[in-house]
Amino acid sequence: MNTDTLSTTAAPNAGTKLTRSSHIPMPQKIAFGIGMLANQMFPAALGIFMVILVQSLGMSPILWGLIFFLPKLVDALTDPLMGYISDRTESRWGKRRPFIFIGAFVAGLSYIAMWQLSAENSQLYNFWYFLGWSIVFFIGMTIFSVPYVAMGYEMSDDYHERTRLMAIAQWIGQWAWVIAPWFWIVLYDPNWFESATEGARTLSIYVGLGCMAMAMVPAIFCNSVDTTNDSEESSGLTLAETFRELFHGIAITLKNKPFQRICMATFFIFNAYNCVAGFTFFIIVYYMNGGDPVAAGNWPALFGSVSALFTCFLVIPIVNYMCQVHGKHKTFLITQGMSLLGYAMFWWSFTPENPYLMFVPIPLFVFGIGGLFTIMMSMTADICDLDELETFERREGLFGAIYWWMVKFGAAFAGLLSGLILAFVGFDQTLDVQSDEALAGLRAAFIIVPATGTLLGIWAMWNYDLNEEQVRSIRSELDARQNT
Repeated sequence: MNTDTLSTTAAPNAGTKLTRSSHIPMPQKIAFGIGMLANQMFPAALGIFMVILVQSLGMSPILWGLIFFLPKLVDALTDPLMGYISDRTESRWGKRRPFIFIGAFVAGLSYIAMWQLSAENSQLYNFWYFLGWSIVFFIGMTIFSVPYVAMGYEMSDDYHERTRLMAIAQWIGQWAWVIAPWFWIVLYDPNWFESATEGARTLSIYVGLGCMAMAMVPAIFCNSVDTTNDSEESSGLTLAETFRELFHGIAITLKNKPFQRICMATFFIFNAYNCVAGFTFFIIVYYMNGGDPVAAGNWPALFGSVSALFTCFLVIPIVNYMCQVHGKHKTFLITQGMSLLGYAMFWWSFTPENPYLMFVPIPLFVFGIGGLFTIMMSMTADICDLDELETFERREGLFGAIYWWMVKFGAAFAGLLSGLILAFVGFDQTLDVQSDEALAGLRAAFIIVPATGTLLGIWAMWNYDLNEEQVRSIRSELDARQNT
């Protein structure tokens, strides 16, 4: 078997055995999926609200980029640490559920707090206030999301059932991207609020409390295994020994070749798109509507909602079917290739004369981002089995933590780069009417940056070789090991 992964002779750890089944009941899939809706609604809403910092509060693009970037430096430590802790937690509620519940509470309340901003404050005051609360928010998201993702990895041991679980979860989660774009309408419609900042202060309360409630659903309703007598190895470790074990686990995880490939591909594809995702609003408002967000009306919201609806009803069902017929790797390559054509078409489809043209590339371009996490999260569950075969340990939490840290750090880097791109093309947040050069630069960046990331992602995954036959063979060996 050519798996391109680390081989080790670590001793078996009886405490890591879990009770899994091949089939996941539909109520369990839905409960897990509601957690995904919260996991995606938080960043979806945050991305919409973040425009206010530049558009309404006049924050410079550089400070805007730093707000994306700096909190992720905290995640560099907290994500792997959270994965390590949840993998070794002893609780009658299981390894993951207590953290999911606590993280949901912290993230929901801190989301509300960080949007209590005012245009009367200085730019630096708003910057430091928002930065402080955003760090608390992202810590809460780490406490919630790392165990939540790990919970999904360990819910089934079947190659295709994992894809079906992630497809349902992603389908439910995609509704965040249908709903969130309409926040633009609520925030900027004077019939709702006198200013967008006032709208953010109020709307954040509903978003924070709603997401908090949804994030708690998997903690309450998803099954778990009592782990109170699970592990004896980690008891009595000193702080230094604990961190030594943590870094050893991180090193083993990072040496896993298939895992390296999916991390690199996700980093390139998702975060290249994140660099320019916010430019949709600027292109529609400044290029297609002369800098007037009221005149832009529903178009920014429609663009986001139509993209998400195509993802729900076209991309995810097709990706789920293709994975079961052609395999996850081939499906990944085909769908990413389709997205490249969609990106290229946006140069002609964003036009002031006919705004409906901007919907034409959507059925192609959404395959790139829309199917990415369905495939990659299912692949990561397979990799966890491979890691157990090689190392005699289960570490879904650490795999999930490192994978999503890669996603979040990449998003932070993308946010920083987004601000730099705005500055580079000559975008001036103090002007209602932007120069032709700045608008052309925005449109070009919206195509070139994500297309480049997609090509790099295809390159990273080209030789990925953990296929269905190998995964089933690994699962058989693990089952035989547990029965001896």
